[in-house]
Amino acid sequence: MLKNFWYAVEFSGRVGREPRKVTCLGQDFVLYRTASGAVTCLSDLCVHRGGALSMGKVNGDCITCPYHGWQYDADGVCVRIPANSPERSIPRKARVDAYPTLERYGMVWAFLGDLPEAERPPIPEIPEWDDPAFRAVEYEMVVDANYERTFENVVDASHTPFVHGTAFGNPDKPEIPDFRVQQTDWSAEADIELSPPPPKGLWGLLFRGKPRPEYVTVTNAWYLPNIVKLHVRLPIGDLLLYDFNIPLSQDRTLVKILGFRNFFTGGWADANTRKRIEKILLQDRPVVESQRPELLPFDLSDELHVRSDALQVAYRRRRTQLIKQGWWVGGDDVITGDAPRRTATVIASPARRDNPELASAWVHKARNGGQPHDPAGSAQ
Repeated sequence: MLKNFWYAVEFSGRVGREPRKVTCLGQDFVLYRTASGAVTCLSDLCVHRGGALSMGKVNGDCITCPYHGWQYDADGVCVRIPANSPERSIPRKARVDAYPTLERYGMVWAFLGDLPEAERPPIPEIPEWDDPAFRAVEYEMVVDANYERTFENVVDASHTPFVHGTAFGNPDKPEIPDFRVQQTDWSAEADIELSPPPPKGLWGLLFRGKPRPEYVTVTNAWYLPNIVKLHVRLPIGDLLLYDFNIPLSQDRTLVKILGFRNFFTGGWADANTRKRIEKILLQDRPVVESQRPELLPFDLSDELHVRSDALQVAYRRRRTQLIKQGWWVGGDDVITGDAPRRTATVIASPARRDNPELASAWVHKARNGGQPHDPAGSAQ
């Protein structure tokens, strides 16, 4: 899992004044809106006795722990300890991690890492969000597999005729013509020609009387750390799916999808679009969940690659570079207890870098106790 990136952790419409728990990179967070409507993202772990802040209440701009009533402001600083007398000061270390947030493209984004603002990678652009020609729908599904497996599955064009058959591919023409990968530091994409299946159902109505094309151009793309795009150009219009592969843990992924279409743009067609998205995911899910090894190998030579795997290979090479830069979750990010042995992920926030003298304020033990531990060779 990669840190120091903006992660889209929830649909904006689901975040309000009531605390909302979300999970990413194996860590729990709480989201809520302040009185002005701004979204706050804090670690969902009270520094006092480890209560879940997401079970508490929001008062003004602060969230109150349900256990002992400690209140934290939007910067994660404890501003009230009810058990203390008024003249007793609040310890400087009484604070929780607060993570920068943005709302863009109907998603709440949290920066999970400690890089200063000028050094943070960009949020990818989703131009269809502001294009009135497109209609958007939301969808989500949990997959019991590592997020890099679900991530790579979408940019893997050669699986289409076998996993999706005539629903999305053409088993009679599985060949993938050579394609060129265009890459930046944070993304890669390719235009790939695929033989389309015959259209069916509601969408097939628009094909009546039209010749079926021999190939359609599909754009597959990935955007670090966990987003993939599938752009299918159909004779009836464009369909684009942006998949946000949120790592709940090593072996569970929450796939959130923004789907865009510029045909059948009335709200009456939304349910049909979601149904088609769901069908694709339900075909992918059992295959991805059965993949072995469960985690992507770190050595490129540990799996066999062919020309049609170019997008996946580009991702793995870039991932290797970022691991060498220290952006892989592990080591100091993983706290291990010993009674019984438990691990928990705690991603450092920018405030730790800004306030080095308070660094230990954010170091939590695992839920069942024990001391911080750096597991040698750990891979998250």
